[in-house]
Amino acid sequence: MAVEFSTDRPPSPLKPPVWTWEVPLYFFVGGVAGLSAVIALAASLTGEAAATVAAARGVATAGAVVSPMLLIADLGRPARFLYMLRVFKWTSAMSVGAWTLAVFSGATFVALGLWWLAPDGPAWRAALAAADLTAAGAGLVLATYTGVLLGATVIPVWAAHHRMLPFEFGISSLGAAASLVELLGGFTVPLNRVAMAAAAIETALWVYRARKPGSGTQGPRTANHAPRTAHRAPRTAGLLSGPTALILRLAGLAFLPARAGAAAAAIAGSLLLRYGWLAAGRAKV
Repeated sequence: MAVEFSTDRPPSPLKPPVWTWEVPLYFFVGGVAGLSAVIALAASLTGEAAATVAAARGVATAGAVVSPMLLIADLGRPARFLYMLRVFKWTSAMSVGAWTLAVFSGATFVALGLWWLAPDGPAWRAALAAADLTAAGAGLVLATYTGVLLGATVIPVWAAHHRMLPFEFGISSLGAAASLVELLGGFTVPLNRVAMAAAAIETALWVYRARKPGSGTQGPRTANHAPRTAHRAPRTAGLLSGPTALILRLAGLAFLPARAGAAAAAIAGSLLLRYGWLAAGRAKV
């Protein structure tokens, strides 16, 4: 009796993620808004130009409005988002994220309102500082917890990078936030330094992945896992927000319009990074 051999890979027991386009966009908007709140706090404390503070607050507030809308759009109806706030579970990235978003949005709205009222007196200034500090703290979590959320899943390529994803999301959000505040509020030296530092770190990360075998979006190869072929989108994202943005930043030291190109590259790379990792998770199941 003839024995037939098949090279077909058995079907994976894992199902690809069902997240729609709203989720990676939420990751991007929330991250940029969160780090913009940090920039607003730092700019206020250091006496930066009013245009910088206004732009940072504006970006943070816009993100505080849009982020819940994107999350609710993915969940299907507002009641599901409110249900997530019923109980706080620190062991659940979803629960931490929902509560962080609620705290961030509330603190951002309060800070913007107090800032518009131009409070005078120690009590008002203390209230504004407290709101800014709360928004900045929640913003840091908002910019990084999405990486934790991906890494905590059973999707192999995400789980394999669970330590790096929060850091990568946070750094790309910082570069995109500083760049967007620049485009809206003017090009200042401190913002350029922040954006250049973020681009330098992303460049180092991009080089590290390019030189290290098995890095990038590759995960462990198993019998039920797709062959290790790197997905291009995250690498392209790193190229945009890393080397491309850094080179343009350096050129911008002598030619100011190059900084606008660097800002655009950082923002595009940060957005593409989220969609790229989602696509990598689907391709690797």
